[in-house]
Amino acid sequence: MPGDIPDPFDFGFPDDDENSSSDNPANIFGKMFEGLPLFGDMMKMFSQKGPIQWETAQQVASMTATNGEAEPNVDPLVRIDYANLARIAGMQVFLITGLGDISDASTVNPIIMTPGTWAQRTLEDYRPLFTNLATALGSNNAEAQDSDQQEDPFAAMFAGITGMIAPMTMGMTVGSMVGHLAKKSLGQYDLPLPRPVGQEIAIISANVDTFASQWDLPLEDVRMWTLIRELVVHQLYGLEHIRTAVTDLVQSYIAAFRPDPSAITDKLSTIESSDPSDMMASLQKILGDPELLLGAVRSNEQLNLQPRIDALLGLVIGWSDHMTDAVGSKVLGNPARIAEAARRQRVQSGDETVFVEKLLGLHINRQQVERGKSFVQGVIERVGIDGLQPLYVSAENLPTPAELDAPGLWLARLEISESD
Repeated sequence: MPGDIPDPFDFGFPDDDENSSSDNPANIFGKMFEGLPLFGDMMKMFSQKGPIQWETAQQVASMTATNGEAEPNVDPLVRIDYANLARIAGMQVFLITGLGDISDASTVNPIIMTPGTWAQRTLEDYRPLFTNLATALGSNNAEAQDSDQQEDPFAAMFAGITGMIAPMTMGMTVGSMVGHLAKKSLGQYDLPLPRPVGQEIAIISANVDTFASQWDLPLEDVRMWTLIRELVVHQLYGLEHIRTAVTDLVQSYIAAFRPDPSAITDKLSTIESSDPSDMMASLQKILGDPELLLGAVRSNEQLNLQPRIDALLGLVIGWSDHMTDAVGSKVLGNPARIAEAARRQRVQSGDETVFVEKLLGLHINRQQVERGKSFVQGVIERVGIDGLQPLYVSAENLPTPAELDAPGLWLARLEISESD
């Protein structure tokens, strides 16, 4: 892709603000515990600047992805095998989709990674996105705290403590989410969001091998299928208007959080058991909910945005699945078993899916996938494969939620005549 295409996640965030006020909770508690080394170290962690502690995110992501164990290096022969397969897959993807430049079709380079290195790369790729999330939650939380401060000083104090630990909590939440994704993702688009523009795709070879073994599938075919799917999504996100449309919607969803700083105190007040073990279990459950700790309460704005996010990501995944099937059928003959196994794995619930849904508004379920795929198939049945061309031109041509469920409405709006 041309070098002048902007990074899709460069949202122009401001630099981290310094906060050295004497009434900063981190400073108050730092002085209280400055004679105790353990608490002093904890206060240093809490007082780090920025809306999210990246060191914490990196550590948690690495620990979660690797289970705390050292990872073996990727076999050089595996890298060579993927490089050879990628040249074939890239050309076939271009011939089927028609997107991109034929001179670049076979030059996208597969970078073969371990789960741990994939997690670190993913954190870096989505760093502006996660920073935006943390900034939105932090700024909105500060506004809520200011409004409550005069009414209830104790609540304001507790809210200040919550705000103090929020950057570390956000780091732990993001790190855990990415670490869990790294344990089962095959490539870089299992989380169907754009990555920074480039000529590389990240593959987790160990996960591909494990996936092939678990589903009793031919390893070489699974490697080729994975490359095809990643290259197809990579091509689609090479279209700036689609990349920008997805980015803008997710950004708008994040910005629309309206945190509730009293969420934790309200929950804590509901604990009534006199049994210490029951109380501890309830406390762990409350403090283990990242949405609650961050006060990330969904707003009406987010509820209104959700159908548009669902429709757009449904289109992205549905289009990608259709094209992957088309290319896979040509290259592999009948990859239906591989495709079905991969799609089942994609929609299975897990910790990472819960975090993604709560914090980014991404509902990756079978219903959304089938909506998008049915739209693509419906257009092709009515007007042929060329009927999809308007999707590649501008954001105005992308289907609305209603049109995604009724391809005929979309064709009528764009004045595309259906075939007899």
